[in-house]
Amino acid sequence: MNYRHAYHAGNFADCMKHALLLSLLRALGKKQTGFCVLDTHAGLGHYDLQGIEAEKTGEWHDGIARLLGQDIPALAEYQSAVEALGLYPGSPAFTQHVLRPQDHLMACELHPEDVKPLRRRFRGLPNVSVHHRDGYEALRALLPPKDVRRGLVLIDPPFEKPDDFTRCAEAISYVRNHFRAGIVAVWFPIKHRTPIHAFYNSLKDAKIPDLITCEFLLRPPLDPSQLNGCGFLVANAPYGFEAEAGSILDALAQYLTTADNPATNVRIERLTEE
Repeated sequence: MNYRHAYHAGNFADCMKHALLLSLLRALGKKQTGFCVLDTHAGLGHYDLQGIEAEKTGEWHDGIARLLGQDIPALAEYQSAVEALGLYPGSPAFTQHVLRPQDHLMACELHPEDVKPLRRRFRGLPNVSVHHRDGYEALRALLPPKDVRRGLVLIDPPFEKPDDFTRCAEAISYVRNHFRAGIVAVWFPIKHRTPIHAFYNSLKDAKIPDLITCEFLLRPPLDPSQLNGCGFLVANAPYGFEAEAGSILDALAQYLTTADNPATNVRIERLTEE
């Protein structure tokens, strides 16, 4: 409950997560039939990059600030969405931006100080519902969706608790068993390799099929005291996602490499077969 994303909004991890999220949402939108999105840890919805929290860390200066105004074909949709939405959008804002009348967003947020502005942000929108509840519990309460067969579950916890990787693995398994047509996407931090290997192995041991993991590293993951990179794991990815994700990550690596982080590295791996 102490994690405040306002300090980190628009950083390299947000750029990676939201560019890949838009890729998944665009794939869902290729079919005329409606889809639903369940965002388990929705946050505020929007963040002020000129605010006290964002300027205290300044992380966005080495993130979204390096991308805006640049001609980057692989990131064009992400860039235009940020410019159209204003401030820095959170994942529910990016999702709502691409929803059609037949689609629906269920945004869950447990933090009492964040759920209020989230509700204000989406008040009056018939295809967005905001839930003040635990995101993991919401998986069991809200899935499978009643009116649609397709969709996306985004799981993006703050990873402040020691069991978050375990809970994510359990959540992926649950969604794949109870919402088989749904895509599952999980963002996670990479500080050092040990918990990442354990996370991957737990998914393999659970025999969860069709898993792809994308990693974006600013530096080798050797220091567990800092965020050295992040990952985005997708279950039941749409056709062509691996190639598109590669283009997105390569573009991010090109523009987010700095003198302090000259060894930016990307990696896409299929953990389990379809």
